[in-house]
Amino acid sequence: MSSYHFFAIMSRMKYINRWSLMNNTRQENISEHSLTVAMLAHALAVISNKKLGNNIDPEHAATVALFHDCTEIITGDLPTPIKYSSRTLRDAYKNIEKDAARQLAGTLPDYMREEYERLLLPYDTDSHTLKLVKAADKLSALIKCIEEEQMGNSEFSRAKTEITSALHKMELEEAEIFMRDFLPSYSLSLDEQNIAL
Repeated sequence: MSSYHFFAIMSRMKYINRWSLMNNTRQENISEHSLTVAMLAHALAVISNKKLGNNIDPEHAATVALFHDCTEIITGDLPTPIKYSSRTLRDAYKNIEKDAARQLAGTLPDYMREEYERLLLPYDTDSHTLKLVKAADKLSALIKCIEEEQMGNSEFSRAKTEITSALHKMELEEAEIFMRDFLPSYSLSLDEQNIAL
């Protein structure tokens, strides 16, 4: 009987740290990041449906988000300023990511492969869902910047400004609503959030 490695490989996401060029008060791995992005993508899809009258599948958005960085198990986390420093490098990295996704899909049995290829290579997913996942990814990065600033780390100040600007440039109403309604809470302490425990 064959043994398939896909889920054991996925479990290694916890070993890939993000923000490798930055001085972090707390390391963040891609497993943690992916969970956050999945929750945010789900929220953006719900906002899209309930506030804007769209018909987005929140569960599909969340699942695509769960797998959005899994190719970094193979490629490592290339810092954003490097990844996007030139069109040539960006295009080359996209091709490397696609190859890595195909490699990962190849560790699944045939009867599961097609289903997971839709998540690892989500190009047949509707473009608005992919925009929501991309916005959720940026929101997660912005939240990380806010958390680092809360710890007195000014290393993330410029990144915070640039990510905020990038989110506004997306002109995605769902992201604007999330930033207006939910982002301010990330700057509050647990006591200030008035949670009853």
